Amino acid sequence: MSATAPEILQLTDELSDLNLGDARLNKRACQLIETLGSHPDRSIPTACGGWDEAKAAYRLFDSKKVTAQKLLAPHTHCTVERMMQHDTVLAIQDTTELDYTGKDDIEGLGTLNYEQRKGLYLHPTLAITPQRIPLGILDYWSWTRPFEDAEKESIRWLEGYQRLCEQQQHIWQQAFDTRLVYMADREGDLFDIYAEHRRLQKQGEQAADFLIRAQHNRILVSDQHSEEPRDQSTEKSKLWPTIEASPKLGQIEFKMPSANKRKGRVVQQSLQAARVTIVPPAEHKTEKPVELTAILAREINPPEGEEAIEWMLLTNLEIHTQLQAEEMLSWYLSRWQIEILFRILKSGCKIEELQLEKIERLEPAITLYLLIAWRVLYCTMIGRECPELPCDLIFGDDEWRAAYILAKSDPPPEQPPTINEMIRIVAGFGGFLNRKGDGFPGPQTIWIGMQRTKDFAMMYKAMRKME
Repeated sequence: MSATAPEILQLTDELSDLNLGDARLNKRACQLIETLGSHPDRSIPTACGGWDEAKAAYRLFDSKKVTAQKLLAPHTHCTVERMMQHDTVLAIQDTTELDYTGKDDIEGLGTLNYEQRKGLYLHPTLAITPQRIPLGILDYWSWTRPFEDAEKESIRWLEGYQRLCEQQQHIWQQAFDTRLVYMADREGDLFDIYAEHRRLQKQGEQAADFLIRAQHNRILVSDQHSEEPRDQSTEKSKLWPTIEASPKLGQIEFKMPSANKRKGRVVQQSLQAARVTIVPPAEHKTEKPVELTAILAREINPPEGEEAIEWMLLTNLEIHTQLQAEEMLSWYLSRWQIEILFRILKSGCKIEELQLEKIERLEPAITLYLLIAWRVLYCTMIGRECPELPCDLIFGDDEWRAAYILAKSDPPPEQPPTINEMIRIVAGFGGFLNRKGDGFPGPQTIWIGMQRTKDFAMMYKAMRKME
């Protein structure tokens, strides 16, 4: 199966099958995503370049025919088409807050982690390859809540897994062998997901694989062949002590990026794995125990004063060798791509600065910006993983030619430069210095550079018309 990079020219390609029930609305939405994508950090009126265009954008968001689900649907279709070009696709779920505290004129906001903070929650599923190329947004939920209603939101994780299983069945029905792997951090450590996987398998249906970071030190069944819930008084073991006592498979080394107050460093971890059977929690006492694999990755000799980096991962897949365990760790490390997506959405697209009157307007706008943020992430990762591909996969002709002229002070070549060369040129417009030891540019310099490149392309196009 091919693992080549998907061709993406314009954001409007992602909305090519958009159906809002009105051809004028379809056209306006395509125009708007291109406009906002050119200047994602600007307010809607500033990005639109005039009050008439801004009013048209607000009318689009105000239409009852325009919903987040309808705007996302054609992109999801494109995403699934790209997924079917790969053997394995990782589907990463996570939740982030969108903070609109102080914007009391937005109707319909809920509370966040304490009563004075107002906003909503965003819970997308990002599909990526094991090489970390983002293929698109499969789905997302957004919701608000009253301050007292913080629990029961775990249903989002289970629903996300169920939807992914539906996608897995659809892909296999199309005679493609693509394997989908559901991935989540500790909030996704839910017995419901493990039980759902077993239920689908017993019914002969295609269940997506899963790789989830453990949050709970679960009670285990000592007899791995037993499927009957045991009396709690007879439990002999728990998850962490059992895996800590299992044989070591080997070690892994990787560079950990900085996060919060922790500095980036090279990390060495020992790897241990074992097949275990977890006892259902009290709220699932009618369920049978579930068998899965637990993998413990624990840092060896962390720096003085630093907490050891440790992950306990749970998967339905069987792990017997160091290479298999390393693959699971590599997949888990790619989960950070969704954190980068959130950073682009908030810092690059400035989604929390939107000034819209009610949440019904806000949600369609969030959808468009979510697609814009995905494309910035795509450009970043495709440049890292497929640097020798031609840049016209992601840049229009006017864009790469204008950027080349400004950066090189030379006429553009007949054939498009590589993605690697063009990404570095574009990031240079965003402040990337491209010094010998600088490595590959990050999302921030790329998204700033992409905005300037759009302006350069407009000037280049206008000048060609004057010739």
